[in-house]
Amino acid sequence: MLTEGFELPALLSSVLEAISLPENATKLGEAKDNAGNDMLKMMQFVFPIVMQIEMDVIKNYGFPEGREGIVHFAQAIRTLEREDPEVAHLHAQVRAHFLPPVAISTEPSS
Repeated sequence: MLTEGFELPALLSSVLEAISLPENATKLGEAKDNAGNDMLKMMQFVFPIVMQIEMDVIKNYGFPEGREGIVHFAQAIRTLEREDPEVAHLHAQVRAHFLPPVAISTEPSS
């Protein structure tokens, strides 16, 4: 299993490449169209597609297949993204496929 942080950027890059494959991009596009701006629908339709793509990729890096692998992968990312800006940036790119950008007001509320 992956235990060294140096492989995580390559793994995340592989996930992004897999998301960009025409068949996956088409599935994601259709799911996003169905979800619209509804966050609950994004989690219902888009999130599972991204997770399936991740599961398909991470097993090639030594993670267990299925839910267990995703849990280990998420734990590795959480640990390393605090220390490695590249991991944080790549993970943000993956998340952007199923989480819409959040606008944060920088002006104080009155």
